[in-house]
Amino acid sequence: MRISVPSIPLLSTPPAPRKSVQDAIERVAQFILPGNVAILTGAGVSVDSGIRAYRGSDGRYMNPNYKPLFYHQLMDESEAGHAFRQRYWLRSYLGYPAIRGALPNPTHYALAALQHAHVAPRLITQNVDGLHHRALGLYPGSKCDKILELHGSLHHVHCRYGHGVDRSTFQDWLSAANPQWSAFADEVERTGTKPRTNPDGDVAIEHLGTAYNSFIVPQCPSCLLEDRINSVHKPEVIFFGESIPLSVKEQSFQIVEEADRLLVIGTTLATFSAFRLLKRAVELGKPVLLLNVGPSRADSIEMVEKIDMPSGRIIRDVVKTVLGATASQDPVVAKMLRSGIIKPPEDDAHPAAAPR
Repeated sequence: MRISVPSIPLLSTPPAPRKSVQDAIERVAQFILPGNVAILTGAGVSVDSGIRAYRGSDGRYMNPNYKPLFYHQLMDESEAGHAFRQRYWLRSYLGYPAIRGALPNPTHYALAALQHAHVAPRLITQNVDGLHHRALGLYPGSKCDKILELHGSLHHVHCRYGHGVDRSTFQDWLSAANPQWSAFADEVERTGTKPRTNPDGDVAIEHLGTAYNSFIVPQCPSCLLEDRINSVHKPEVIFFGESIPLSVKEQSFQIVEEADRLLVIGTTLATFSAFRLLKRAVELGKPVLLLNVGPSRADSIEMVEKIDMPSGRIIRDVVKTVLGATASQDPVVAKMLRSGIIKPPEDDAHPAAAPR
């Protein structure tokens, strides 16, 4: 079986006509104003929170060395699988603090305001960072009727036998099992030489070479209590080559089908799990508007309207226009529309050396 990384046709269709900021604000507000809008978001909405998107404005991967781990590799019980898990968990161990410490930006809060005002009651996100939850005042990864995490959450981990644990606790297990890497992570934090963090919490540390071999993935304590030795752990994230749970798939279609229109923000729709939702909306004759920078998988679909612009540039003013007096009179909404950090990713940096 051959599994490939999702791709999109690059520059296969003419780019969307450029709009001024004011025209974009007015058009997106006009699209949202009738209400009952379903929203689908991708990595682009978290860029202002300091989490780098996978792809740049030309649709190509920002990190040319990006090699995602596939589900079958992570779960393989052979020696090769053990090596893949060492690689994954070391990179994730170093990358997770950046995700854990990230804060919602104005886009997250503006969309939360639309949800609070019942204009856009349901939101589907491909992101696993939990920032939509934070904007609504919820714990990242918690179950919430307003937010469907299409690809899961980084904030929980489970072993191959289903024993679950909070990700912060799992980080503590990794630190205890790898004191040299814990010291290395502290040094990286102290010096500020942080590696590139991908949206899934993985980091770019290809320069460390075979240093992965020294990383210890701990045994599951619950399995040990059951007289079982098991160090196969997985974050509650959908990996390449892994199927989305049927319940999540059905909920995603239900959200689209019950809405009157679909607003897509910050995604190239390279993954089919997201693209098929747009296709479903089009099949049902629902209006679809895509707000994103650069080419996308939907560019050749005539029924999809596209505005080529980052959401952070306009979305707060869009929501103020849509909500009118509510934007200032509702204290919760007013606070949301004043909130959010703007801290896009810095230039790539790499820690100088791995522990020996």
